[in-house]
Amino acid sequence: MEHQYNYRVNASSTTLRSGLASADGIQPTIKFSAPPEFQGEAGCWTPEHLFVAAVAGCFVSTFSGIANASKFEFTSLDLEVEGVLQKEEGGWRFTQVNLRPRLKIALQKDVERANRLLEKAEKTCLVARSLNSRTVLEPQVLAEEVPVEHEKMGINP
Repeated sequence: MEHQYNYRVNASSTTLRSGLASADGIQPTIKFSAPPEFQGEAGCWTPEHLFVAAVAGCFVSTFSGIANASKFEFTSLDLEVEGVLQKEEGGWRFTQVNLRPRLKIALQKDVERANRLLEKAEKTCLVARSLNSRTVLEPQVLAEEVPVEHEKMGINP
């Protein structure tokens, strides 16, 4: 097994503060621009969005892999990731990344296990681990079954 992998992306400038990013064998090419707040073109992916998307993609694929290896079934996983960009003495940088996974599972008894697996994904996601900013996990796990005591009382939350 190799101990190093290299990932290459090409970027070219097309207009002021904008360009195209591509990688061999991967479609589509991505049009990007600096964000409008930094005099870029509105409606384009920005390096800032791509940075946050990298964390999101890594977390989702890491959790999915961990769940599969752990034989843990889940109904769905939706993730919101927020990157906090702040100006510091040396310039702008991401100071925090907030991960807000919304995990749906079938059984209430699995909520604690689900939270442990979400925490494991946050700790092992290689993109998040590579960041210099703080990463904060804010999970929400929803069990879809109606608890037995609610069924007996006729309560359907």
